[in-house]
Amino acid sequence: MTPGGRRHMRRGGLWMAIGATVLAALLGFARAWGWGKQQEPPSSAQVPAAPSDVDPERLRAHVRMLSETFHPRDSSHPENLERAANYIADALKKAGGHVESQPYRVGGNDYRNIIARFGPEAGERLIVGAHYDAVQGTPGADDNASGVAGLLELARVLGQKPPPLRVDLVAFTLEEPPHFRTSQMGSAVHARSLKEAGVRVRAMLSLEMLGTYSDAPDSQEYPIAALRLRYPDKGHFIGVVGLPGDGGLTDTVAAAMRAGSPLPVESLNAPRMVTGVDLSDHSSFWDQGFRAVMVTDTAFMRNPRYHTSEDTWDTLDYARMAQAVQGVYAAVRTLAEGPPPKH
Repeated sequence: MTPGGRRHMRRGGLWMAIGATVLAALLGFARAWGWGKQQEPPSSAQVPAAPSDVDPERLRAHVRMLSETFHPRDSSHPENLERAANYIADALKKAGGHVESQPYRVGGNDYRNIIARFGPEAGERLIVGAHYDAVQGTPGADDNASGVAGLLELARVLGQKPPPLRVDLVAFTLEEPPHFRTSQMGSAVHARSLKEAGVRVRAMLSLEMLGTYSDAPDSQEYPIAALRLRYPDKGHFIGVVGLPGDGGLTDTVAAAMRAGSPLPVESLNAPRMVTGVDLSDHSSFWDQGFRAVMVTDTAFMRNPRYHTSEDTWDTLDYARMAQAVQGVYAAVRTLAEGPPPKH
């Protein structure tokens, strides 16, 4: 995830000076749009049981490998990105996925997305993705080795029970600057290829930072101060972020995650103008007209080590990260086994 600098958060801090009346009005506006809407989770009969063997130690091993052995993982080190891609492809194959590469060339260097199919080959598909590159000079443990580790554990449990709908797990390259918000992002390349091929995509889930949690008061920030009146001040939850009017996709994912895992889940439907809402690979799918959500620990709104050399493997909470992956699994099974979300 790339915020364009913490200046956005300083701007967001200006909202603290707004009077109580304006804050209340903003909160009412947010609720009218369904931000953080709480709904009853699906019944146990509706949500497939999440796997009990999502292993924090496997997650830790993947994060450590990506953030230490393959460091640095930025676009100026294509050789390390290639090593990481090989590692990811091998793990996906071992999980039982049908693996292929999506190569492309940028600035004289070769890069590639890694795609693993689970379930039937034909028909509508569900995409779950995470970017495996990191900001220059950073180990990128939370951002985003954590998302890739979650993707690899998801592959392992999906391989044990293939889904009835095609599920593609995609490791994207070049999400970070200087390619962020350009057509050279790996997710932009992939989403565009799906659109051009006329592929029917039921939904896309972007795993963007899954490993940072805190039970300390005031450990969680928000882009708009009014949201503090609605959401926890502790960074002890996983977030699901989508656009307003997404046909219930955000609510469906959040409800399934709540039912499938003990980890608290908060959801937000907000326009792209709100800081943080579109700052990952899901935005590439929005650009092509596909429905997508981001699953996130909220990045720079919680993690003080974000985009620094201190974003290391030993700073993450792997027990709660495993619970987040359990929730994602429940959401994937729910989306794959149920009817398409309403338009």
